[in-house]
Amino acid sequence: MTPLPPDAPDAPATRRLQLTGFILEEQTELTLGDLCRACAVESSAIMELVEEGVLNPAGEAPGQWRFTGLHLHRARIAARLQRDLGVNLAGAALALELLEEMDLLRARLLRISGT
Repeated sequence: MTPLPPDAPDAPATRRLQLTGFILEEQTELTLGDLCRACAVESSAIMELVEEGVLNPAGEAPGQWRFTGLHLHRARIAARLQRDLGVNLAGAALALELLEEMDLLRARLLRISGT
């Protein structure tokens, strides 16, 4: 007997999750406080990412820093690597670099193969 798809009329009631959110474009500007809240980290953690070169915000001082959606993505990955896997800051920076390189190579391979 094959199971019915969840949206079939006779399918048993299933729990459905609804995901809500918003898309941050490259032009979106986030302050240090915005980025800290979005990543659930202290400002010192973001400052360390800036010092390590993982994030390069616009602005001269922390109160003037402006981050983009790309910075948010990188900061969240770095925070997860540190929190969940215990990776140190330098290791998180290296992992981010390698993950981005893999993404570039995959995109290049897809362009070459035409799929």
